Amino acid sequence: MTGDAKKWLRFRIVTLLLFFLVLDVALTSRALQLQVFSGKTLRTLAQRQHLRTVELEPERGVIYDRNGEKLAISVMADSVCADPSKIPNQSETADVVAPILGLDRETILKKFSRGRNFCWLARRIAPDQAQSIENLGMEGLFIIQEPKRYYPNGELAGNILGFAGTDSSGLEGLEMKYNSYLRGAPQKLVWARDAKGRRLYPHIDEAATQEGTNNYHLILTIDSRIQYLAEQQLKQAVEEKGAKGGFAVVMDPKTGEILALANEPSFDPNNLTQLIPGAGKNKAITDCFDPGSTFKPFLVAAALNEGAVKETDRFFCENGNYVVGDRVIHEAQHKGHGVLTVHDILKYSSNIGSVKIGERLGKERFYHYITSFGFGSKTGIDLPGEVSGLLRPVQNWSRIDAATIAFGQGISVTSIQLVTALSAIANQGVLMKPFIVRGFVDKRGNTLKMYSPTVVRRVVTPETAKRLTAILTDVVGEEGGTGKNARIDNMAVAGKTGTSQKFDFARNVYSSERVRTSFMGFFPAQNPQVVMLITLDEPQRDRWGGMAAAPVFKKIGEQILTCVKTNIRENPAPLIDVRPNNAGPLKLVSLSTDNGIADAESEALLIPDFRGLTIRDAIKRSQKRGIELRVVGSGWAVSQDTAPGLPVREHKICTVYFSNG
Repeated sequence: MTGDAKKWLRFRIVTLLLFFLVLDVALTSRALQLQVFSGKTLRTLAQRQHLRTVELEPERGVIYDRNGEKLAISVMADSVCADPSKIPNQSETADVVAPILGLDRETILKKFSRGRNFCWLARRIAPDQAQSIENLGMEGLFIIQEPKRYYPNGELAGNILGFAGTDSSGLEGLEMKYNSYLRGAPQKLVWARDAKGRRLYPHIDEAATQEGTNNYHLILTIDSRIQYLAEQQLKQAVEEKGAKGGFAVVMDPKTGEILALANEPSFDPNNLTQLIPGAGKNKAITDCFDPGSTFKPFLVAAALNEGAVKETDRFFCENGNYVVGDRVIHEAQHKGHGVLTVHDILKYSSNIGSVKIGERLGKERFYHYITSFGFGSKTGIDLPGEVSGLLRPVQNWSRIDAATIAFGQGISVTSIQLVTALSAIANQGVLMKPFIVRGFVDKRGNTLKMYSPTVVRRVVTPETAKRLTAILTDVVGEEGGTGKNARIDNMAVAGKTGTSQKFDFARNVYSSERVRTSFMGFFPAQNPQVVMLITLDEPQRDRWGGMAAAPVFKKIGEQILTCVKTNIRENPAPLIDVRPNNAGPLKLVSLSTDNGIADAESEALLIPDFRGLTIRDAIKRSQKRGIELRVVGSGWAVSQDTAPGLPVREHKICTVYFSNG
């Protein structure tokens, strides 16, 4: 080999060595870039090629009453989805599936055409529909379980709870107010693909779901038994009196806890298709009205507290006609009174006597107490939609304004304001903030947050509250008192009737035909534990508070005493034990019984609350108490013909109605 050839060979070898060296460095650098620097990005791209995630609506937290009864829960319901790319004959599939799902064939085909590799056909269907789809065994159709909001007690507390929409977001009531607490993280529905890009069966990614789950359970101050009594009696009264509707509010005056809050008409949040316009509102906090004579106790409380009057002070009531400026004030029902004491002005509900007490007190001092009792501003109750009512500044009051406000016209209030203000009288002059949510717990039962009673202010002295209570007790207890129809046997009840004319804006006058009747009161008068307000809107029969609303108060009060079995009669004590129970978050409170604690033996002698139970559990519970159970329907118990808490010895048979929701 010549020298030139050898040089050429060495050159070629060196060149090849340099080439491979450069190639090795390049490959190493590329590998380092792919595996280290771009690994996360590439893995994400790979997952996108082989996995697709669809979000399912989240499960919401449970809403409990104060005794651990479930008022709102999430149940699993079947939904049908499809992978159109795996359906060999879409037209034939649509023909078979459409009648099962209650859809027309064209709707199904449109879903297929728009869905590409995934589409929903029907969400949260009935179990028999899901079973029929399963039985088809058709390729490309899948059944997925999704949470569905369900209210085991139907209409019970519907206006308090509100409802959640199909996207699992709260739209009314507590469901909306505390949506951020109740709504959990969406579930992840994962579709896996094989190497050829074909879709496999979908599944729930539990790890991805658990990672973001943060929903909580709500515990209310509501007692579902008292709520049930209030709703049933209110509904019956509205029907009997031909009224447009009404409210009933039951409150613990010492704590501000709302024990029941009923609206009529009500609604079933499980069946929103039949929701009457306006029925979803909680009118006890969203509607304001002239309080009428139920406002007079607050006038007298102010006058007593300021020393402007004494119970025995006498006023001439002008025999039924009193001229104020260019207006004439009349007594209700065209009555005419002569001289009345302050005590009797409330007892007989004299408008003219109230005007004269207001004149002695003075409008500035009266206005101060009106605002101190909470009128003219929101109470702050933890429900959405509360209004503040209407209270004009005192500097804008004319003489006739001050006169009419003294007997409850020319000022607008809400039901929650009235019952809260009366609770201040029942609570020795101390105004409490009303509340309906006791707290939140997580899924493990750990307490997240608890609310305690909140004092707003002292309005009147304990002595003034005691003196006014004595007068209000005579309004109910003495012969001739306007509240005599609210009497409860062997129980001292303090209360006041009210009938207010509704303003006719078309005629610009107060209507004599359209009225709102009310009765508010508390018991036992010596140690109040229950404050209650009953209001009926435009009753067509018995259009006076003492005739229409007072009997409803009486019936609910009697049933609270007998069905809830408190120890009010024998030894007055707090109706509700508000101390936390360390035994568990769902047993935070208990009703006081004869021995001060839950008495299992006496409970066994009462009709149980079957609502929310399965048929099997309801049968077991009825057999233990010797009750003949008659079952109607299937699913969960939603109502019963015999109220919970009634004696078993008097009600051996109970019909329970069940529904799949």
